[in-house]
Amino acid sequence: MHTSLVIDYCAYLVVRIGICVVQAFPLDTCASGAKVLATFAHRILRVRRGVIDGNLQRAFPQWSAQRREQVAWSMWEHLFLMVIEMAHAPRKLYVSTWRKYFRLRNADLLISTLTGERPTVVVAGHYGNFELSGFILGMFGFETFSVARPLDNRFLNRFVNDFRSMHGQHILPKIGSAALVDKYLARGATLAVLGDQSAGRKGMFVNFFGQSASTHKAIALFSLQHNAPLLIGFARRLGKPLHYEMGTEGVADSSDVPTDSDPVRYLTQWFTERLETIIREEPDQYWWVHRRWKDQPRKRKAASKAA
Repeated sequence: MHTSLVIDYCAYLVVRIGICVVQAFPLDTCASGAKVLATFAHRILRVRRGVIDGNLQRAFPQWSAQRREQVAWSMWEHLFLMVIEMAHAPRKLYVSTWRKYFRLRNADLLISTLTGERPTVVVAGHYGNFELSGFILGMFGFETFSVARPLDNRFLNRFVNDFRSMHGQHILPKIGSAALVDKYLARGATLAVLGDQSAGRKGMFVNFFGQSASTHKAIALFSLQHNAPLLIGFARRLGKPLHYEMGTEGVADSSDVPTDSDPVRYLTQWFTERLETIIREEPDQYWWVHRRWKDQPRKRKAASKAA
């Protein structure tokens, strides 16, 4: 076995042992541990502290440094709680128990869209517990195909995907899966994607928190090419661990695009604005660790002066 595989497998074992430990304790006890880990990550290790604070300054320029500090720490608490909740979910969330932990918002719109005759593109962000969204949708009987970048550690990647696919969520690789996405959408499937990641300099630049942000235009293209409604989904924590509000912020499709607009740009800006609305409700549940605004449009070359 290659050295890299040995290292990966050891890391996998550490994670599995950690999950077993987490599952052995009540959720409330684990939540207290998340606070300790948040302090360690943010205030001692200072993980991506500059990136997080810079993102918060961009998104909320009116906030004080103290407010940004509190939200940054709360974000880390939220991220550690996410992992804890994923460890406990298979033992607590069942068809007979989900109402104890989840409540639905705009349930009629969510269900009618997902049960319609057309394919659906569900767009979410790195907000709340998006992993549990797919878990719960599968439990409800809604099969989804999700696009995600594989983890570098093959053992952890398989373990995480086993969790994701427990109730009918199928994972497609982020690179090279366009043909598969087209095939499944043509069959009327539901595609789930995260729409708040930077698409690099070749992406479509739209407004996000008042700043130009590169965004993947493939999401709008999939919707337009397959006449698939765009549904904005979220799962927002409601105070206690594993207690969530799950629902949709809106639905749009090609019929909503003004005739004088670029349909790809219109829909890309539309879902980006809806994601921003969701994030503003509970900013500490968003992943501010990403460099969302790292790419900016190339400046046009100045016109040459007349001879």
